Amino acid sequence: MLPIRDENPTVHTPVITYAIIAVNLAVWVFIQGMGAEPTLSNSVCTLGLIPGELLGRLPSGMEVPVGPGTSCMVGGPNLLAPLTSMFTHGSWLHVLGNMWFLHVFGNNVEDAMGKVRFLAFYLLSGLAAATAQVLSAPGSAIPMIGASGAIGGVMGGYVLLYPRAGIQTFVFLGIWARMLVLPAFVMLGYWFVLQLLSGALAPTEGGGVAFWAHVGGFLAGIALTPLFTNRRLLAEHRAAVGD
Repeated sequence: MLPIRDENPTVHTPVITYAIIAVNLAVWVFIQGMGAEPTLSNSVCTLGLIPGELLGRLPSGMEVPVGPGTSCMVGGPNLLAPLTSMFTHGSWLHVLGNMWFLHVFGNNVEDAMGKVRFLAFYLLSGLAAATAQVLSAPGSAIPMIGASGAIGGVMGGYVLLYPRAGIQTFVFLGIWARMLVLPAFVMLGYWFVLQLLSGALAPTEGGGVAFWAHVGGFLAGIALTPLFTNRRLLAEHRAAVGD
């Protein structure tokens, strides 16, 4: 399933959502060299989160392969890695896919929280996602990067705030493809179950998608949303859209 847009207009301009997208794209272009090597691998080494390094479970000086002919040298725990890792990506598809999901769901969550609260909510969701992934494989030498854990928190917040909002979704099953309008709780519920099953079936020490970060971010988003929602803004949003 690929969300195209939601049928849930916003009242205020989502300044923070746009700013987060801009920062992620700027990091990808100017710091990660748009995926060119060795810039990409070097950025993953310096900005990515290596669970075993953060927890001190990997020996100092150990080489961790991250790309063709490129390795990270394990050093002391990088306490900023849980934060910096959520603004780095591994490919064009990775960064554009994440930013698209944030574009679709972030504006309405920001509309219900306000700028400052939404920024704090986004960062805390990302840190919770990183924590979940580290706990799932505390000795892993595989760098974790990507905004998807924080965006998972945004999606968790969205489904709690607007469970019945219509999501125009491109659904494809083999040769069958159709554009459907699905309630948010159906589309995002399917996404969450898929992450949960994939995390349970995937090897914890292998590379690839950080499914437990997605799960942790989504659950954190649900837990944090009542604390960060501005009731006045939410009421204003619902009045504007006739909910």
